[in-house]
Amino acid sequence: MINPRDKKLSLRKQCAVLNIPRSSLYYAPLPEKPENVKMMGIMDKHLLDHPTEGVVSMVNLLRGVGYPVGPKRVRRLFKVMGYEAIYRRRNLTKNAVKEFIRPYLLRGLKITHANQVWCTDITYIPMAKGFLYMTAVIDVYSRRIMGWGISNSMTKKWCVGVLDDAIRTHGKPEIVNSDQGSQYTSFDWTNYLNQNGIKVSMDGKGRATDNAWIERFWKTIKYDYIYLNPCDNGFELYEGVRKHIDYYHQKKHQSIKMSPLERYEKSLIKKAA
Repeated sequence: MINPRDKKLSLRKQCAVLNIPRSSLYYAPLPEKPENVKMMGIMDKHLLDHPTEGVVSMVNLLRGVGYPVGPKRVRRLFKVMGYEAIYRRRNLTKNAVKEFIRPYLLRGLKITHANQVWCTDITYIPMAKGFLYMTAVIDVYSRRIMGWGISNSMTKKWCVGVLDDAIRTHGKPEIVNSDQGSQYTSFDWTNYLNQNGIKVSMDGKGRATDNAWIERFWKTIKYDYIYLNPCDNGFELYEGVRKHIDYYHQKKHQSIKMSPLERYEKSLIKKAA
C-alpha cells in the first residue's frame, strides 16, 4: 500500500513498484454524514440522465423521496460532488479566472482520427462510506480511455498530472476539451497545454452536452460497476476501475462498430501508412 510518510521510497517510486500511475494514487474516502451520502447518491444517478438540472430540481427530487432539504444544503452537496461547473447559476465563473476561459472548438469539427481530440472531466464516486473523485481522459474518435486517476480532492495538479501521464504514454493530441471548472480555467492547465502545443477547448457555460463522450463513459462505468460494487477504500476502487476499463476497451461499441482499442490501433496504423 502507498505510504506517503515513507522516507526511503518516494511516492513516484512506490507507484512504480506497484505499477500504479502516480496520478492515480488512492486515498481514503472523504467522510460525510450518512444521510448526505444517500442524498448525493440519489442526485448523482439523476444527474447522469439529466446533467443540466440545478438546485430547484434537486430540492424537489429529494423532498419527493422524503428528505426535507432546502436550496442551501443542496448547493453545498452540488459543490462537494464537483457539479458546480455543470449546472447553470448566475455566478458560475466566479471562482474561475475569466482570462483562462477558452472557446469551444468542437462545434462542427469533423473528427477523423485518433489523438485528434481528447476530452476530460471529473466525476463524483460514491463509496460504501464517504466518496472519492475520478478524472478521465477519453479519445473522442476511438472512445479509448487515455488516462484516469482517483483522488479525494479535485486539484489542478491532479488533473494536469493525469493528462501528463496520458501524453507520456500515448503522445500528444491536437485538442483537449474540458468544462469550465476551476481546475481547467487556471494558469496551470492552460499553460501546460500551451507549452505542449495543444489547442485548449472548453464547453459552453452550463452545456454538459458539449462533452457528451466523457459523460457517456461516466454513465457506463457507474451503472455497470460503481453503483453495483460500492468500495470500502481507494485501492479496491482503483483495482475495480482498472479491470472495468480493460473490459470496456475490449468490448464492441455500437456507435463505432468495434472496440475502442481496435479503432484506436487501426487509426494509428492508417496514419503511419
